[in-house]
Amino acid sequence: MANEDLTRLRIDRDAPHVAPRKRGYRWWLAALAAAAAVFWAVSRNAAVPVEVGAVSQAYPSQAYTLLNATGYVVAQRKAAVASKATGRLEWLNVREGSQVKAGEVLARLESSDVTAQMKQAAAGVDVARANLGQGEAELKDAGRALERSRDLLAKKFVSPAAHDAVVARHDKAKAAISGFRASIAVAEANLRAAQVAVEQTLIRAPFDGVVLTKNANVGDVITPFSSALGSQAAVVTMADMSTLEVEADVSEGNLAKVAVGQPCEIQLDALPGQRFRGMVHRTVPTVDRAKATVLVKVRFVDADPRILPEMSAKVAFLEKEVPEEERGARTVVQPAAVVERDGASVLFTVKDGRAVQVAVRKGMTIGELLEVSGVAAGDTVVLRPPEKLRDGMAVTVAAK
Repeated sequence: MANEDLTRLRIDRDAPHVAPRKRGYRWWLAALAAAAAVFWAVSRNAAVPVEVGAVSQAYPSQAYTLLNATGYVVAQRKAAVASKATGRLEWLNVREGSQVKAGEVLARLESSDVTAQMKQAAAGVDVARANLGQGEAELKDAGRALERSRDLLAKKFVSPAAHDAVVARHDKAKAAISGFRASIAVAEANLRAAQVAVEQTLIRAPFDGVVLTKNANVGDVITPFSSALGSQAAVVTMADMSTLEVEADVSEGNLAKVAVGQPCEIQLDALPGQRFRGMVHRTVPTVDRAKATVLVKVRFVDADPRILPEMSAKVAFLEKEVPEEERGARTVVQPAAVVERDGASVLFTVKDGRAVQVAVRKGMTIGELLEVSGVAAGDTVVLRPPEKLRDGMAVTVAAK
């Protein structure tokens, strides 16, 4: 029995060799591949910290700007239209924004009293002219009597005393004519004064323009100096829109950069997307001691109905006129946003937390910014994109 147990322990060297089975080898390869896939996915989805900026708009004129100043749009021809007469407003023909012509009647005061005076003066003229007619008839009659008296005196048919009486009558009639003509002149002067009084109840536009404000209503008492309680002086305020200019304060230290006729570019806060051509019209020859500034008036080269008085404005004084093709806005970014990838100029925008590669075409340099095409103002772009950044990768904005 013991010998049988020992024979089992003996190695049979004549038996065929069988290699052991490698059961875990294939599982290890599959696990390695899965780990690599997970690592690639995780590394692709891992957010890359980046610095971002914004796409904006700029104007090529910024490259020609010598000086910037702020001011307001002011109408150089402006009037508070009132009446020289005092009375109650009974008719108003305009409102804010009304276009009016020079001489057009804007409003009317009560005029029944002055109209009656005008009619009375007109009647006085008629009376004076009638008196003149009567006097002229009397003069003709006295003239004929004088001729007869002369003939009779020559024939000794009348006495010299009777002839002298006829001569005196003629001279008196002749003198009366001068008095009647003077009376007509006085009556006509009174009529003109009454007509002026009636005309003063009509409030007319002094020039072509636009009504800016309406200061009175029908029923208000209008008085030239507005000294009475509850009365109004100006009925409307109007301005000539063709005389709009920007009045800008320029520091006296920069006055050497400004010259009459110099081209300018005007930006209005109310119209931020528009630039208007301007030209230095004149400078006020005095310095504001408190602000150490000089008032410079810049007129608009091109009229625009959207420009209104008292709009706030920014004026860029240019070293030369901007060419026509460079007056529009350009889309610009910081140069650090544009990189070269595969021989092309690209930048990365950020949308929904991921980088989107956009091919762009570079244009002119405006100040410290670069003109590009392919993106829109307001887009967020990556500045100085790292080499590992690719299209579609997740990004996070790095803290500055």
